[in-house]
Amino acid sequence: MKKLVFFLLINFFLIILVVRAQNFKDALRLSEIDVIKSPKALSMGNAYTAVSNDFNAAIFNPAGLGLIKKSEFSISMNYDSFDNEATFFNKIDKYSNNTTKLNQLSFAFPLPTYRGSFVLALGYNQIKDFNYALKFDAFNPANNSLIQDLTSYNDDIAYKLALSYPVYDKSRKYLYDTTLVNGRLNQSGKIIQYGNISSWSFSGAVEIQENIFIGATLNIIGGDFKRDRQYWEDDIYDNYGINLLLDPSEPSTRDFRTFYMNDIINWDITGWNLNIGLLAKLNNNVNLGFSVKTPKLITIKETYFVDAFSDFASTRFTLDPPIQNKTEYKINSPYEFAIGASINQENLTASFDAKLIDYTQMEFKSGLDIRDIENNNRDIKDLFRNVINFNAGFEYLIPFFNVALRGGFILMPSPYKDDPSEYDKKFITFGLGINTKGNLSIDFAYAYGWWKDFGDNYGSNVSRTYQSIQRKIFTAGLRYNF
Repeated sequence: MKKLVFFLLINFFLIILVVRAQNFKDALRLSEIDVIKSPKALSMGNAYTAVSNDFNAAIFNPAGLGLIKKSEFSISMNYDSFDNEATFFNKIDKYSNNTTKLNQLSFAFPLPTYRGSFVLALGYNQIKDFNYALKFDAFNPANNSLIQDLTSYNDDIAYKLALSYPVYDKSRKYLYDTTLVNGRLNQSGKIIQYGNISSWSFSGAVEIQENIFIGATLNIIGGDFKRDRQYWEDDIYDNYGINLLLDPSEPSTRDFRTFYMNDIINWDITGWNLNIGLLAKLNNNVNLGFSVKTPKLITIKETYFVDAFSDFASTRFTLDPPIQNKTEYKINSPYEFAIGASINQENLTASFDAKLIDYTQMEFKSGLDIRDIENNNRDIKDLFRNVINFNAGFEYLIPFFNVALRGGFILMPSPYKDDPSEYDKKFITFGLGINTKGNLSIDFAYAYGWWKDFGDNYGSNVSRTYQSIQRKIFTAGLRYNF
């Protein structure tokens, strides 16, 4: 048995376990931008900084609201499919997760002016989707495991499941935990993620002089996130059989079979930020746009839950009770700077955007131990880089049919330093807009995205999944002008 003082400090170790769950990946999860799913903007590759002439301006460049001439109501929904083909020790597993959500509900109101324009708008927008899935199952022949990784931290989970035991010096002073497990286990798991970040947007734009517009949007941010991970390590080749006690002081630890852990993270997300924009009509054919999004000041209320068990030939050890802890902390996302141009020639409009994001400016602000905050922020500086996202799109109006054909391309480079291009997210998009010859328009968009990724179950490159990801988005919406 461990020393009594170790039992008295059990809560301290559980807190350490929870604290390790907050790291640079959490900052990126909240900061990395997603494709905006409004059907017209998405079908044009989200190249909308200089095109904005509907409520989508509130998201991309609020100055574009000044181009709206009639009051507008819009609503849209999307279907998002995430498919992941993971290779784990040369074995391939496929897994997917699908969601259907309302992604926009909005109003825009041009107000009477003596000259120029003045437009107000408000609406609900889904700005990020956490949809994700991963599955893997293969034998790891090396001498490493999650059991060993937990033991190296003196983590109490391995001890309570009789997978590790304490080591003492000659005076019976506790030194550390050790385990007789030495890898050579079948490792398998599933990860499912849900949730989204949405904003309530309050926007306005004014024409400050002829063909020069400025605008601003206040975003009140809310959302949720859930990650449910199940993980198994199984002794399928009987490497830890009936002749071995994993805990020499516990006879029932003979013939190890399975280690299972389920950890669940739940977030409640709140925050706010500003989007400020400028739009200039150089002539009837050319627009230039510029926007700045201030950092999202985000508060996370996190609940962290862990349950686990180990199976031996005659006994199951469980966490009793399971670990559950709550914490609250703050993260700031980086600034986003966007510049765009659009060119209109007869019935054809082409648009181009570039967006600068410096991911080294992500920052943990408060709520964690000061040492963990500083360590996380150092990791952010060391691991990430600034990127330029590119968007391009077009719209061609077929006048006799009142139909608009649209297409686009999105490139979102990986925010990690030295990542090769296959880790960049690429999307091709296309869509259709139908004007009913009245005040009602119907818009459809489809986007197909692909990229590579990898993930470590523990450590670095000792239990790694190599992932080939495809994402398919279909969205449809209505716009009514009055």
